[in-house]
Amino acid sequence: MVTLTRSDGNWAGDLNLSRRSIALALAGGYAVAAFSADAEPIHTDEQGLVTATVELQATDRKIPAYVARPAAAGRHPAILVYSEVFGVHEWVRDVCRRLAKAGYVAIAPDFFVRHGDPSKLTDFNEIRKIVAQATDKEVAGDTTAALRFLKAQPYVDPARMAVVGFCWGGAKTWLAAERYPDFKAGVAWYGPLAPAKTPNPLDPGAQAPLQLVKDLHAPVLGLYGGKDQGISQADVEAMRAALKAAGKTGSELIVYPEAQHGFLADYRPSYDAAAGQDGWKKMLAFLAAHGVAPTAPSKAPTKAPTKAKAKAKA
Repeated sequence: MVTLTRSDGNWAGDLNLSRRSIALALAGGYAVAAFSADAEPIHTDEQGLVTATVELQATDRKIPAYVARPAAAGRHPAILVYSEVFGVHEWVRDVCRRLAKAGYVAIAPDFFVRHGDPSKLTDFNEIRKIVAQATDKEVAGDTTAALRFLKAQPYVDPARMAVVGFCWGGAKTWLAAERYPDFKAGVAWYGPLAPAKTPNPLDPGAQAPLQLVKDLHAPVLGLYGGKDQGISQADVEAMRAALKAAGKTGSELIVYPEAQHGFLADYRPSYDAAAGQDGWKKMLAFLAAHGVAPTAPSKAPTKAPTKAKAKAKA
């Protein structure tokens, strides 16, 4: 296994390589994280949707963002999607389409664009360098740009906005819910909680979710794997305790005992169909319970798509 060492820590299973995984990544736009030998990545079609790559005006430049939304008229709730460490690759775009099928406007900004495209790389030292340069201040500025864009769109209901993120983006989800009152709810999929053991020298002022719990504006659903080797159960319990101590109600942390890090990522060996589907269902229910429900009843399933051949691997 190849391991990427970066400021946020390591996650076992994220970066397994094979000739097949590299070929699929280069051919289909997926990150070079591992593909299961049996898995076929889910593809969500665009029927009934509008998809596009737009430009967001950040403080220093324009940045691209992928948008998927229902084609139906009217104002819809919006979800800001924070990507994995691999950036806005095909799986992240597919997640946006899945959310759009469920009735949401989903936007995934490219937070790494200033420094490179990690989805196209196989050299993890280079991926590490890209991620490390996306500072907390920079990501916060881009988040503000995405919010500004969403509020200006006639198809978005700015009173119903949420944030969802995965891995690197899971931590950013907690931070966004702690910093931006615009979000009514957040869902963090296996997002790091504690400060990095080795601080990023390029981002000395960065803060971790556990350090800002007192500022939490919106409830967060945290979905974690019991076998995650990068996010300890001690960190999960510390977050539970911090939420209680700060008097922050509404948040919930769920641990799937047999799941690894990245258990929703159906293009990786860490994919766990049972945990992923249950987490997806709980995510949609949590968003609806906290005021970010689709405009009208959706025909989309309330669970993650399934695959006939996919299975989790150790």
